[in-house]
Amino acid sequence: MKIPGSREVLEFHDNWLAQPDWDAESPAAQAQGLWSHIEHNHRCNCRLWKEEDQARRRNVPDSAIVANKRNIDAFNQQRNDSIEKIDECLLAQLAEVELNAAVRLHSESAGSMIDRLSILALKVFHMRTQTERSDAPQAHIETSRTRFARLVEQRTDLAACFDALLGDCLAGRTRFKVYRQFKMYNDPAFNPYLYGTKRG
Repeated sequence: MKIPGSREVLEFHDNWLAQPDWDAESPAAQAQGLWSHIEHNHRCNCRLWKEEDQARRRNVPDSAIVANKRNIDAFNQQRNDSIEKIDECLLAQLAEVELNAAVRLHSESAGSMIDRLSILALKVFHMRTQTERSDAPQAHIETSRTRFARLVEQRTDLAACFDALLGDCLAGRTRFKVYRQFKMYNDPAFNPYLYGTKRG
């Protein structure tokens, strides 16, 4: 499987967002490998977006917000796991590349950049929606248009950086690592408020 470029990733993100409520479907459409992890990452970011919006509600019981916060924790953990899986797949494909003697270590992994592109796809999608609202004042529409243009620019910039990183990796000039997050708050063996209750 060839390493994807930013255009493929952007189209992948946008095509899924064009399908209403696609993220509510549990099975991944991509059977296995790199694209299944890219899809799962995008799905988690979509679910996180909705949960974060819902967690700001004031007209629901506290129990509903607690449920949102716990869902946010769960999706964040899955999101981080998917980033690591993306990096593992990409590094496996790059394993045969002969590295230059002066190879440079990149501080951000390709998987992390794909995650950021997913989030920017969501921001672009939702900001575009704001520019099309018929119930909002003109000032809101104009602000949304300005922000939309800036978000598109930011996504274009990041996409170019992603292509540059992978191009340098394929040429042996640059490398990146899988950076493990080791989220402690979700692990009862490491969160003192969770393992402490067992002792109490």
